[in-house]
Amino acid sequence: MKSDYIIEVNHVFKQFEDGQYALRDVSLKVKKGEFVTILGPSGCGKTTLLRCIAGFQVASEGDILLNGEDMTDLPANKRPVNTVFQKYALFPHLNVFDNVAFGLKLRGVEKEEMVRRVRKSLKMVSMSDYEYRHVDSLSGGQQQRVAIARAIINEPEVLLLDEPLSALDRKMRADMQLELREMHKKLGITFIYVTHDQEEALTLSDRVVIMREGRIQQIGSPTDVYNEPQNCFVANFIGESNILDAMMVRDELVHFCDRDFACVDKGFGEQTEVDVVIRPEDWYIGRVENVPQDKKGGEMTKSTPWQLIGEVQTCIFKGVHYEMTVMTDNGYEMVVQDYQQFVPGTKVGLLVKPEDIQVMKKERLCNEEEATVLPGNQVEMLGEKWDITERASERFEAGEKARAEFDFNRVNLQDDEEDGVLSGEVHFILYKGNHYHLTIRTDDGDDIYVDTNDIWDVGDRVGIRVAPSWIRLYKTNIEAEAKK
Repeated sequence: MKSDYIIEVNHVFKQFEDGQYALRDVSLKVKKGEFVTILGPSGCGKTTLLRCIAGFQVASEGDILLNGEDMTDLPANKRPVNTVFQKYALFPHLNVFDNVAFGLKLRGVEKEEMVRRVRKSLKMVSMSDYEYRHVDSLSGGQQQRVAIARAIINEPEVLLLDEPLSALDRKMRADMQLELREMHKKLGITFIYVTHDQEEALTLSDRVVIMREGRIQQIGSPTDVYNEPQNCFVANFIGESNILDAMMVRDELVHFCDRDFACVDKGFGEQTEVDVVIRPEDWYIGRVENVPQDKKGGEMTKSTPWQLIGEVQTCIFKGVHYEMTVMTDNGYEMVVQDYQQFVPGTKVGLLVKPEDIQVMKKERLCNEEEATVLPGNQVEMLGEKWDITERASERFEAGEKARAEFDFNRVNLQDDEEDGVLSGEVHFILYKGNHYHLTIRTDDGDDIYVDTNDIWDVGDRVGIRVAPSWIRLYKTNIEAEAKK
């Protein structure tokens, strides 16, 4: 049966021999002729996913289809896909022509046909005058073009590109991005592109797949993932963001920074904890005594007051705009981008339109862990024994399973990891306007989430403590929930 998709990745897991998972339940569908970019930080699984599609690695679970046909266990040389690698993998002892023609020679293509196809491929990548140059004499950008010509000469249905521009300087990268986009249009074949560069992904792609720690976080057009991020990781990873804790008062009204703001979001319920994202360029900024101005130059409205008042802390010229940090009078730090310069110390007002406030569901409201109630006002969770209050334990029998909860701001981090009940490492840091939201990964691989005003760096080793009075216990069938 003919599929509507040229590539289908269905519930793929990839586990290595050391037990670590590089991919966790990844599903992705790609239409013929699409330019899809897989984007994420180092170690997120994007290259592993590409290699599973190419056939260089085999999925531990799940299946991969091409035009509806299962190719999960098909070797790389049998798949109608070609890969352009980060290191180009050109043969240094061959000239440009022979590098491009290498695959055709292996297949026994006649010389006249081979010459025609090599010249056609080189013309497509603007390398027609370089047929007999040795590849060592070429610049990085020229070598990249030769690698692409060698990949497309076999007329693959899918071209896979693994961070192919990472070795180029910024100017050459920008030029090659435009050329890749034009090549994609000319060739009409499917491109699946891997990068960790957000700007590159937004420039090139029809759709962007954002990954984190082996899982897909969001799939959408560049506009969608930038303007409508689905969680804090996406909002923080794509471009610059002001991410803030908020309360959805009701439809079209959200409370943050100790103020109510009109918004356009609905369906979150009433008095619901949420996160909001405001891009730096969406803040309107001006001197407090002035009327708020639209960024196109007109007045917003003479009756519209500034929503927040603050003072400029820093101002950096970024080439096309100024980037400023503003500390509001009620203690929130905002990043603002504007074409007008406001020097540090300037008293300013801030305003945001309802449509520029993006409301997101919170991924979690507190730390939740499986626990076993022990005698003597203790529980076992996260592989350790923790003290709890008598009030917390009085409803439970010894050995009974429970759900333990503790709030983000009730976790104490210790400089000396030996001072903690648990030890771990700062894994991820998210600034939320007036505090940091940290992910602490324990030595056993569990995650604990912490709100703090203290400054930590990714990689810092910490001890973890939670006071007995801050651990709440709830009756629940943990085993049944785990199977859901």
